[in-house]
Amino acid sequence: MKLMDIDFGRVHVASGATGFFGEGYWFHEYLRRYGLDFSDATLVSKTVTLNPRAGFMPYGPDKLTLAERFPHCVTIRWWSGCVLNAVSLGNPGIRQLLAYNRWQKMRQPFFISVATVYSDWHERKVELELFCRLLNKERPFTTSFGLQLNLSCPNSGLGEIGMVSQVSELLEIARRELPDVPLMVKFSVVTPAETAVNVALHSACDAICVSNAVPWGQCSDQIDWSRLFGTYESPLKTFGGGGLSGAPLRPLVVNWLAKAKALGLSKPICAGGGILKTEDAWSLFKLGADAVSLGSIAILRPWRVRGIIKSCQNRWS
Repeated sequence: MKLMDIDFGRVHVASGATGFFGEGYWFHEYLRRYGLDFSDATLVSKTVTLNPRAGFMPYGPDKLTLAERFPHCVTIRWWSGCVLNAVSLGNPGIRQLLAYNRWQKMRQPFFISVATVYSDWHERKVELELFCRLLNKERPFTTSFGLQLNLSCPNSGLGEIGMVSQVSELLEIARRELPDVPLMVKFSVVTPAETAVNVALHSACDAICVSNAVPWGQCSDQIDWSRLFGTYESPLKTFGGGGLSGAPLRPLVVNWLAKAKALGLSKPICAGGGILKTEDAWSLFKLGADAVSLGSIAILRPWRVRGIIKSCQNRWS
């Protein structure tokens, strides 16, 4: 995937899968010996907000290490190949993360994922503007980076930004503040493909990403929630329900991508959700994806990560 002549590669790490800087989580250290290796994939940072946000997955004093080894806001169903999480955009804020001076020194192109969380729409626009200005102050970075606008976090309590006019406003702000930074808009499959196609027509939209996690209970005609979790109420009800990742999303992503392409989507697209084996990734490339993203596989099938990345790079180079 090339955006503004920057090569972001064929395989991306889904936002949050390896933390803010690709540092990973404590259990990654043990799983690397079995094939968990994202080193040849393009980093997409865990989603960041302007100001610190507690979320439901607490961090320790360093703001990077998890305070809970087994977070209560995550439920895993290995046998069904799915993960339910209610992390809710927990992060120390862009100022703290820039202070680590790690993005600035990265050697390979990467994406910073950003979300706006203010309840008032005007404030959300100002929020993004200030976020971009803080990034701009730290430039130049050692390498190029892109901005992924996360519009569909299922756990933020804000709902999805689904109006084309609103997305356009955010794109215009980001382009004005960071004119040479590629902008990728991230949707979930809950968003109609028509919306993404219309957003992609905007000159400031360089690429589309699908899919974020699906909020609990949605797409019930295609996801059998009670079969997956043995209950009609979310195991994470206390945290707002959570969002689903993993195998049940793959057919939804396939259908969404096929529809978007049929509607004329021509901007580059990164597609992911439920990629647990090489064939899953290939099927998305065949439908027209320019890149694929790997996320929940790090928990569900970590021994396959290195092989999938290598296969995608060789087959689609």
